Order: sequence, then C-alpha cells, then structure tokens
Amino acid sequence: MLYFARDLPNVCSLAGLLCAVLGIYYAILGIFSVAIIGVLWAVLFDWADGIIARQIKGRTNHHRAIGGQLDSLIDIVSFGVFPAIFLLSYGKFSPLFLPGAFFIVAVSAIRLSYFNVFGLIDDKTYMGLALDNNIIIFAFVFLFEGFISHKVFSIIIYVLFMVLLVFNLTPVKTPKFGGKWFYVLIAYTLILTVIYGFLYWNII
Repeated sequence: MLYFARDLPNVCSLAGLLCAVLGIYYAILGIFSVAIIGVLWAVLFDWADGIIARQIKGRTNHHRAIGGQLDSLIDIVSFGVFPAIFLLSYGKFSPLFLPGAFFIVAVSAIRLSYFNVFGLIDDKTYMGLALDNNIIIFAFVFLFEGFISHKVFSIIIYVLFMVLLVFNLTPVKTPKFGGKWFYVLIAYTLILTVIYGFLYWNII
C-alpha cells in the first residue's frame, strides 16, 4: 500500500488532504480565514496531482486506478466534509444548519460516485458543475463577510451552498479547466492566501 502512496501524484493528493484537514480543524475553531486558506490549497493540489500524473511516464494501470480512487476519496473530504463543517461552525452548530451540512456531503458523494462510473462527457467537459468550483466561488464570496452581519451572512452562505449543489447535479455541460487555467488558479490561490492571511493577522 505504501508503495503506491509514494507515487508522486498520490503524494500531491495527500498534501491536498492535509490542507483540507487543516481547513476543517480551523473551521471548527472558528478561525474561518485560515480555514479557507487551507481548502484553497487543497483545490490547488487537487488540480496539480492530475497534471503531474499525466506528465509521468511508465505509470502502471494499478498506479492510475489507485490514484483515481485516492483522488476521489480525498475530494469528498475537501469538497464535501469541509464545506459541511464550515457551514455548521459558521452557523454556531445550530440544528438549522444540519440539513444543509447533510445535503453538501450527500450531493458530493452522489456526484463523485457518478463521475467515478461515467467520467467526463469528453476530455474537456463535465456533466454538471465540478465540486472544486464550489470552493473557488465560496472563497471569493466569503471576502465580503466583514461587511455584513454574522447572522445575515450565515444565511447567505447557506443559500449559496444550496444553489451550488443544484448546479453540481444539474445535467448541463460545464468546462473542465486545465492548461493555462492552472496558472490562473495558482495566482488566485496566492492572492486570496495573502488577503485572508492579512485579515487573520488584523483580527489577532
């Protein structure tokens, strides 16, 4: 098992898992700016593992199969469990937020199961909105958190996640971003890391 874990794309996937776990940890603590930094880097590593895998020659079918399963299992932590816990924590663990948290995890599981069976429509097209896009959109929206009361903003992000879940399951074609878009994601991640880092240090 550890032989496959040493595979470079899988190491990259596990680095993303570490970022997601750190994001969950800080979300539970209520340090939301740091939590978002963690999950943004999880997205970046999620994109990077596939790029690295395609560049490595001589990977066996077993490497590819295990890498695909590992990536999918990590995705449900990063893009399912993390946003569910974030929503619960931001909602101060009110029971009213439990249905939303369940729907986030359930839709993530359904979407990833569907993708594992049917894959892409073609090399550059998904069926429905990919889960990582939820995080990219959410991280931008959360920048406005300081301008709105906590109670109102908790409703806003609740509604946002529910709307995104609809797009995750909607049978419409969406593009699979790659190539030059990876550099856009790097820039986006670095910029938001600086902004959220600045917001965190101002709070403390």
